[in-house]
Amino acid sequence: MSQKEWTPGELLELSGHFWKTCALHAGVQLDVFSQIGAEARGAEEVARRVNASADGVARLLNALAAMGLLEKRNGRFACSPSVRALLSQDSPAYLGHIMMHHHHLMESWARLDQSVSSGRPIRERTSVGREAWRKSFLMGMFNLAMALAPRMVEAVDLSSRCSFLDLGGGPGTYAIHFCLKHPAMTATVFDLPTTRPFAETTIARFNLSDRITFAEGNYHDDEIPGRYDVAWLSHILHAEGPAECLKIIRKAVAALQPGGMLIIHEFILNDAMDGPEFPALFSLNMLLGTESGRAYAERELRDMLEKAGVQGIRRIPIKTPNDSGILAGTV
Repeated sequence: MSQKEWTPGELLELSGHFWKTCALHAGVQLDVFSQIGAEARGAEEVARRVNASADGVARLLNALAAMGLLEKRNGRFACSPSVRALLSQDSPAYLGHIMMHHHHLMESWARLDQSVSSGRPIRERTSVGREAWRKSFLMGMFNLAMALAPRMVEAVDLSSRCSFLDLGGGPGTYAIHFCLKHPAMTATVFDLPTTRPFAETTIARFNLSDRITFAEGNYHDDEIPGRYDVAWLSHILHAEGPAECLKIIRKAVAALQPGGMLIIHEFILNDAMDGPEFPALFSLNMLLGTESGRAYAERELRDMLEKAGVQGIRRIPIKTPNDSGILAGTV
């Protein structure tokens, strides 16, 4: 592949791109998109609604308009239908929670050089901000999974499977969507006790409490109860080192019935480990925040699966916004 010829303007735009990110995050934090809603509003009215400086809000709204996130007509600002759908809190497609999670990561990313130099994580969660961090993370993951899950259930054929394990499944989003797709399927979400209230509330919202149960446990230390046709491991391996990943996979294999299917959903690097772009950057995010977590190449994940006794390993084709991928095999 030929190397890109960079220009000074392109490099400067890349270097200063965080200005745009911060403007977007400020708009989400102040909830200006929800406050504008379906109406066209002046900066002073928006400032009153968000209890902020009129001059500061005007500058922010003008910048968001320059970025194409707002439309300015006759001195008033409006949201397009797509922006309202994604950035207004009353929308089921709201992305603000994951954006606030990204915002909470920015302080550590600003010190990436220190983490790279030491090879150690530097991210800290203060007691004051821990609850806000946790809420933005859980809700952000839920919103992203809600958007991805319908694609997943169409890409992965589980029509012959009846019992589904969502290992480290949080609110059980994938268990919910696979059960909606397959009326005869039952599922268990296995995760920490702190996740139970969120999971059971979410499962009840979809009227699936009779088919999806929550089992409390830590997959590092506890055995997984029951035997299943399918074990689904979505975005849990990247927080661990290779040895721990293999241990988790082996534990999931032990919970499968003969002929059971194990599926990994992760940000998967190519075998050269220099792409796709998002998984490569995500591996740096894991360096900042974990002792041994990182993104893995497909060859590494295949090797782990083979060592755990998984056969017939295949990549299931699917296109996702952040280049996540799926590997599946049977035991």
